[in-house]
Amino acid sequence: MSKILAGLNPAQRAAVSQLTGPVMIVAGAGSGKTRVLTHRIALLLEEGNRPWEILALTFTNKAASEMKERISFLVSPTLARDLWMGTFHSIFARILRRHASELGYTSSFTIYDSDDSLNAVKQAMNALSISKDQFNPNAVRSKISSAKNQMVSPEEYERLARDIFSEQVARIYPEYQRSLKLANAMDFDDLLLKTIELFDTHKETLSQYQQKFRFILVDEYQDTNRAQYAIIKRLAEQHSNLTVVGDDAQSIYAFRGADIGNILDFERDYSGTTVFRLEQNYRSTKSILAAADELIKNNKGQIPKTLFTENMRGEPVRITQCMDERDEASSVVRTIEEEIRSAKLDLRDFAILYRTNAQSRAIEDGLRRQGIPYTIVGGTAFYKRKEIKDVLGYVRLLVNPNDSESLLRVINTPPRGIGATTMEHVALYARDHNKSLMGALEAIDFVPGIQSRAVQRIHEFTKLLLKYASLRDKMSPSELMRALIDATGILQELKLENTMEALSRRENIQEFLSGITDYFHEKPDATLESFLEEISLLSEVDQSDGTKNAVTLMTLHSAKGLEYPVVCITGLEDGLFPSQPVQSDREPRDLEEERRLFYVGITRAMRRCYIYYALERLRFGETVRAMPSRFLEEIERSGATEHVTSFGTKPRVRESYSERAQQISHLFAGSPVVNGRTFSRKRKERTISLDEEPRASYSQIEETSNLHNGSRVFHETFGEGRIIALAGQGDKAKATVEFPKFGRKNLMLKFANLKVL
Repeated sequence: MSKILAGLNPAQRAAVSQLTGPVMIVAGAGSGKTRVLTHRIALLLEEGNRPWEILALTFTNKAASEMKERISFLVSPTLARDLWMGTFHSIFARILRRHASELGYTSSFTIYDSDDSLNAVKQAMNALSISKDQFNPNAVRSKISSAKNQMVSPEEYERLARDIFSEQVARIYPEYQRSLKLANAMDFDDLLLKTIELFDTHKETLSQYQQKFRFILVDEYQDTNRAQYAIIKRLAEQHSNLTVVGDDAQSIYAFRGADIGNILDFERDYSGTTVFRLEQNYRSTKSILAAADELIKNNKGQIPKTLFTENMRGEPVRITQCMDERDEASSVVRTIEEEIRSAKLDLRDFAILYRTNAQSRAIEDGLRRQGIPYTIVGGTAFYKRKEIKDVLGYVRLLVNPNDSESLLRVINTPPRGIGATTMEHVALYARDHNKSLMGALEAIDFVPGIQSRAVQRIHEFTKLLLKYASLRDKMSPSELMRALIDATGILQELKLENTMEALSRRENIQEFLSGITDYFHEKPDATLESFLEEISLLSEVDQSDGTKNAVTLMTLHSAKGLEYPVVCITGLEDGLFPSQPVQSDREPRDLEEERRLFYVGITRAMRRCYIYYALERLRFGETVRAMPSRFLEEIERSGATEHVTSFGTKPRVRESYSERAQQISHLFAGSPVVNGRTFSRKRKERTISLDEEPRASYSQIEETSNLHNGSRVFHETFGEGRIIALAGQGDKAKATVEFPKFGRKNLMLKFANLKVL
């Protein structure tokens, strides 16, 4: 047996060995998907296939790097190096740079990130005199991106527009595309659409790559969108040696355009498909897997599979009820502290997951209060910081002078006296003469309405750029960038400002320049173009190296593909997760995607999984009652009861979900749907059973007349304490209680069930 097949289980070995024809590998969570994919590529190479004939597409640079490293070990570094392996966007950017002229671009085109795209949308709206107050630019950009993912052209979008907002987007879309073309730029979506355009308009180019790529492998196929599906379909037509690996139960990116139908319909799209199922989970305990299985089997649209594990049973998944999000954070912090004491874990072994980024606020506060270090995946990444984007703006202009977004960013950074009014005149001239902004600056002497002082400063600015552009062939990339940044005066400006923030920004720029030196030292053949492309295509996960000993915070979407010994999932309330109010008639497919997202969260856990929900949250400045997520009831059903426990008092008889929904649905009437807003409020956790119904008609409220400052009381979770303050009346009555073991807690008397001692 080949050493490449040794060590694989029977299902993995079968999936690796079938090298030809269309193959679908359904890989359950933690079943060794990456192992199978890398061993399959290694076997192709061992069988004598040349590396440049193999195209392997991933969704993160991190995954591609990990796979290349494994293949280097299995075969040889040389063979691994010559593979066409990378993300969809990086691979097709590489192809587009080779054939840019066939589409009317130069090979040095700029790749716009989401911020650049948003700014370009705003500029298009300004050009069309469309109000940004009336039509949100972010929403416009999202609509354009969705249209591109569905391969809807500006012309087709205009035909389909049926409401006022869509009609305005239909006006902005072609203007946005026109501005990108003038700027010799593409956004992320264009890297796919332009590849399709290239293949459809230049059949000889398509034929070249069809012949070249004899074997095509696609990771995370369930996350592909229509454009990605279309490219793969075209490339695989000649040899039909297409292997896709994925798990329909982990399809969670519909909001980005991912189409779960791509994997569900694979056998229909590719006749003669061989299907392999990887069902043995190597990551999680039996209890974690049982809870996840109870959850996901509620989905109707899925590929049948039964996951199992030979790992230990482990501790049950624990569900904790809290009074509010601040108490939820306190409970999570206590869990981390307890696990560190009992299991001797490091902080890096913990992940806290949430549905929306806004939920991190209370959790961060809780961690800071206890002095626990943490890192946020999806926070402000290094290359997204203002000062770094300013520096990169200059570098991008060296590579692509027509990059209008970079020009607008840096032309007055540091301040040169070239104001917004001047640039409005320049933009108008550029539009009237069908020029890029740089083209208009080069003709600044002919632009009307510009003061002579501004004209002189623009000449100085363009002269600076021309000088360093002329030095590209005379200096190394790192030397060139250092000289250019020094010449701009940015570092000197920050030094003169002499504030803590300015000095921090200056240090960041210096760190960036040090990183540039290291980058070109490690990659002596790299160019400014390749450097800019690499950092523009970094994902949030790519920028999280996991080496820092700190608790990791991230959204559930960001967690896919990762694993941690201990996972804490917060905010399991209807209206938050799933992210719609309980009384709404949700599309079944939307609810199923939310369920898959929860499934992904649970299956990130290796040893312990903790789940939290609150009885109330502060939404848009108003405290509203929350209802436990319907998903919690699903994971507690039937056989999972021994694998799931509710933390707190003994369970009471539970009403059905629908009855409970009817009882509290009025609380959601008129309440806004959670949509990324910040939650924050002081309240207290009460860790009771999921099955215990909150005492909405709290009969003991009448007994609160016996409470006063100094009263000794008993709480079922925190024990004995003393009241130090009372506030509010009736349902809103609150008490601040000092507990010897747990400190000061703010309790809603309606739920606290305090007993006077």
